[in-house]
Amino acid sequence: MRAVVCKELGPLENLVVEEVDPPALLDGHVRLRVLASGVNFVDCLLIQGKYQIKPPTPFVPGMEVVGEVVEIAAGVKSPVLGQRVLANIGFGGYATEAMVRADRALAIPEEMSTGQAASFLQSYLTGWFALTRRASIAIPKSAIDSSEGKWLLVLGAGSGVGLAAVDIGQALGLRVIAAASTADKRELAISRGALVAIDSVNDDVKERAKEISGGGVDYLYDPVGGELGESCLRALGEDGQYLVIGFVGGIPKLPANQILLRNRRATGVDWGAWAGRQPAENAAMLQEVLGFISSGRLSPVEPTAYPLEYAGQALRNLEARKVAGKVVLVPGGN
Repeated sequence: MRAVVCKELGPLENLVVEEVDPPALLDGHVRLRVLASGVNFVDCLLIQGKYQIKPPTPFVPGMEVVGEVVEIAAGVKSPVLGQRVLANIGFGGYATEAMVRADRALAIPEEMSTGQAASFLQSYLTGWFALTRRASIAIPKSAIDSSEGKWLLVLGAGSGVGLAAVDIGQALGLRVIAAASTADKRELAISRGALVAIDSVNDDVKERAKEISGGGVDYLYDPVGGELGESCLRALGEDGQYLVIGFVGGIPKLPANQILLRNRRATGVDWGAWAGRQPAENAAMLQEVLGFISSGRLSPVEPTAYPLEYAGQALRNLEARKVAGKVVLVPGGN
């Protein structure tokens, strides 16, 4: 099989695509012909050795895959041959084949395309965990329920993680303000339910958010960090909650006095670690998200697709924030 291989931690340019032996099929597992692999910012960090986890090399990156079941271990009843499934496999997704535990291969709702299914898992579960578990926002029982008109400011709203937060926010009944760096990213955020989109390059996001919300937002969703995150802490109103998602713009230096003022709160969001410790609760949360997708109340974007051989370019574009929305690798002929 063909696979993208990271032979040593370092620059993305060092990735190679080569023929490797397919993994032996283990008991309780199924083999997939990979149809699409999700590309995430954390993959960039892992490959470059910038993440808190340092995988042993060589390794094949890629956590999210959608594939067709082509081989089943003895005794496995589900999924079945030919079924299209999605899975979070940790590593090994950037390849033409992948092996996954049968109980972790999930049927895909008919409403989802292969690209959507391969690219929604990390961003949507991060957002759902942040807003419904860490911020304790009630899940509405119907599309007409509201969250009392509360305001959510999403930074980096043109990224996959940011767009998911916009989509989830509107589905939970929040009034969403999106901040993004380019016109196409802002348009994409509006298409996913943001009421207003702020130019994060040329506008003062903090002041615009305060003006739009009438004095301060209730929630700040920040996958960007850096100076923008530090500034937008001040956009929070009384008892406002800062949800710390990531640091693509650097780790912000949050002034403690600004947290104290107006009784603001700063809350960490580490979905991946939580999911590893709470697999049953994470599985239940995933079903909540899939239910909202099946009912049309959530609508993940269709990703930009790159051939497997262009994995390095896809990762560089993602790291440089040149891509609006999500990215997938498509193996093509296997």
